[in-house]
Amino acid sequence: QVQLVESGGGLVQAGGSLTLSCAASRSFFSIATMGWYRQGPGKQREVVAVITSGGSTNYADSVKGRFIISRDDAKSTVYLQMNSLEPEDTASYYCNYHAKIFGKEYDSWGQGTQVTVSS
Repeated sequence: QVQLVESGGGLVQAGGSLTLSCAASRSFFSIATMGWYRQGPGKQREVVAVITSGGSTNYADSVKGRFIISRDDAKSTVYLQMNSLEPEDTASYYCNYHAKIFGKEYDSWGQGTQVTVSS
């Protein structure tokens, strides 16, 4: 099982920026697809951004142009740079690891980090 440790959440004013980090314990990090998801109050968990092992990225329409996902395979860490934050971005943000290793699929979630954007 992969252990994921998220950090970087907090309280920020609208228009501000935060960068989330997610460090993974597993040595096969470089072949994993990593993603950031969020769950706002009373809402279902939704995908925010995903980055493949090859560096391809996809974003939710609501964050395109404002958020940037990146990864550092040497540090087994994925980042989410969040700019121009809006109150609607308030949510718990979760890191996800997904990989297929020797034919077996692995899917893990972090514990979540809270992001609160004040208006």
